[in-house]
Amino acid sequence: MDCEGCVRKVSDALEDLEGVESVEVNKKQQRATVIGYVDPEEVLEEVNNTGKKADVWPFVPYDLVTFPYAREAYDIKAPIGFVRNVPQALGDPKSPEMKLMTFFNDDNPNSCSIMKN
Repeated sequence: MDCEGCVRKVSDALEDLEGVESVEVNKKQQRATVIGYVDPEEVLEEVNNTGKKADVWPFVPYDLVTFPYAREAYDIKAPIGFVRNVPQALGDPKSPEMKLMTFFNDDNPNSCSIMKN
């Protein structure tokens, strides 16, 4: 996407999909972010129908993964604040490490809390 016309064309095409709540097109990163309940394959097909090439973006925000420096997650080509979306970075919820990490979590209703008078 080199011009505002291309950005508008892609944005308009994606906004017409059923289930789309919002669309953000970043010309600098060559990326379109679609928020809503939409099949990723439909999004790719719709963008390809505009004459632009599209792939699913392989990166996720750094703060959404448990182990951002896991093997294959860290990628020097990733934009700042992003890591590669790989299963190793998410962590197994049944692993001992994950259990310890969530043991004292505020979201855990069974966690231990210490009160001070």
